[in-house]
Amino acid sequence: MSEAALKKVMDHSSAGLAARKAFFDTKAELIVEISRAMAVCLAGGGKIMFCGNGGSAADSQHLAAEFTNRIKLERPALPGLALTTDTSALTAIANDYSFDEVFSKQLSALGRAGDMLVGFSTSGTSTNVIRAMREAKRNDIVTVGLTGQSGAEMASVSDFLVTVPSGETAIIQEIHIAAGHMFCFLVDHFLFEAVSELTPYLPDQD
Repeated sequence: MSEAALKKVMDHSSAGLAARKAFFDTKAELIVEISRAMAVCLAGGGKIMFCGNGGSAADSQHLAAEFTNRIKLERPALPGLALTTDTSALTAIANDYSFDEVFSKQLSALGRAGDMLVGFSTSGTSTNVIRAMREAKRNDIVTVGLTGQSGAEMASVSDFLVTVPSGETAIIQEIHIAAGHMFCFLVDHFLFEAVSELTPYLPDQD
């Protein structure tokens, strides 16, 4: 057994568990609030869009799939859309304009008022994510920014800002996907398991 390798495992897992506990101890109410806003969006016919780069692009696809398929509860499909999957659109925009526009141009075509956009940036400085969120706000699309402890740059373009108390990319990503899973579980809770909890937040139908 490599003691050095074993120590790496234990050190990373300990740091990750500590950051995860600190995150959920302080952000649980925010996670519920965001999830309820997502449920209101979906109940009104909107969709949830996701974007990010690298591992965060994979997280975007992962969570969009959880909405479209299911995370656990048997329920109707929900509209989740990752702006990270269409290689023709991504490369055309990057080639003709700029990589900075790959998400914002897709959003301007596909987004509608009442939708939501979830933007992942572990650094909080990803230009293409920030531009997409800025475009979303111009079009009355609610924005959720997920970042790390130094991601304050996303604050001005986020209706909801979710910061992870870590500067380590891997730990930030691990907590982002944990938060994303909670979005999925709680959206199902509000839409299908405890509808009465959502009713006061729905627009007046009169």
